[in-house]
Formats: sequence, structure tokens, C-alpha cells
Amino acid sequence: MKVALAQIQSVSGNIAENIKKHVCFIHKAIALKADIIVFPELSITNYEPTFAKELAVKKEDKRFAIFQNLSDVNDITICIGAPVKHKENCTISMLIFQPKKEVLNYAKQQLHKDEFPYFISGKKQIYINIKNKKIAFAICYESMFDSHFLNACTNNSDVYIASVAKSEEGVKNGIIHYQQMSEKHQKTILMVNAIGKSDDFISAGQSAAFKNGKLIQQLNTLEEEILFYKSN
Repeated sequence: MKVALAQIQSVSGNIAENIKKHVCFIHKAIALKADIIVFPELSITNYEPTFAKELAVKKEDKRFAIFQNLSDVNDITICIGAPVKHKENCTISMLIFQPKKEVLNYAKQQLHKDEFPYFISGKKQIYINIKNKKIAFAICYESMFDSHFLNACTNNSDVYIASVAKSEEGVKNGIIHYQQMSEKHQKTILMVNAIGKSDDFISAGQSAAFKNGKLIQQLNTLEEEILFYKSN
């Protein structure tokens, strides 16, 4: 299985421009023959909690038809970050477009206290299978809880992918945590972070891949780039 982690800088509140950027990176992943591409937390709007409700989308949003088409035609799974409407509220979600399947909505289950005024929590984990590899997803803050990762292990996931929007300090702490969990449980953990201004902090990139406790790949803090990981 070949995984592309798209470290990008989204334009705050501009869904149309962010769709264009996503499409550009998806084409890069297709050229690399990736089976799945994953974008950072809330990548389609940028991480902007204070006006997320205004920007919230439905998973069937017609603007996202291009993602489903690219998935169908190129046999690639596409995971974007978006605030998704839920009654009068919204969730921090990952929308998962799989070839010729209905779009899935994985909603962040454990919110940071700063997110409580703007979002509601998701209720269940989502797993997908690609080339005999079972993938579990996490969205930023919840990936720092041992319990979230252990749940994925209990359900026999092969790869754990965290989609995040983390500051320099957040990345530093995340790398320590992911490496420890990867070593303790002999698992593969992938983390894709944004770069540039997000809410009231700067997302610090450094998207990374850990296998059996070893940091085997890492991007820098400033550049939009794809981290390409092949899981045997």
C-alpha cells in the first residue's frame, strides 16, 4: 500500500481555492501511484474554529464531486479535512472518498477544550481496508490519547494515520508520543500536519512516518510537499 501525506497550507475560509490545491496534490499522488492521500485537519477550510459553523458542509456537497470522480477514475482513496454539519452544530471531520463507494464521514471523537464552543464530538471510529491493510484514522488532539490508539490496535489496524493542525510545540510533543506508541506496539503511525497560519497559531509541518518505533521519514516546517510512504 502506498500512502501520500499532503502537507499543505490552506487558505482560511476559501473552500474554492482549497479545492483547487487539493486537486493539484491529488494529481501528484496519482503520478506517484499512491493508493491513498490524506490531508491535514480541516484542510478544506483551514483550521479556523471561530467561523467553522459558517463554513460547515454536508458530506454530499456537490463541490466535492471532483474528489469522488478522481477517486473512481484513478483508484485512489482521498481523505480531506472539513467541518461537517450536524443538525445545529458541526463536527471536525475527515471525509473519505473511496473508489465507487459512498463517502464516509469520520468525526473527531475527543475534542480539545478550546474546541467545545464550536464543535460536537463524533461517536465512533472508522476503519478502511486497502490492499489487505486495515487503516485507522485520528484527528489531531485525540491522537495524543493512548486509549484512542489502543482501540485501533485492539481492532487489528495495521496503519494509524493522524491528520493534524499542530504548532511547533504540538509537533514536538506529538513526535515523542507517536514514536513511543509505535515502538511499544510495533505499529506504523503516520502524521500529516498543515503549514502556515491556523487560527491563532502557526502550523509547523514536519509530517512524519514512524515504523516500529523508528522515525523513518519527515518533512520540514515550511514547504508544501508530499511525504510518500510505502507499507509492505
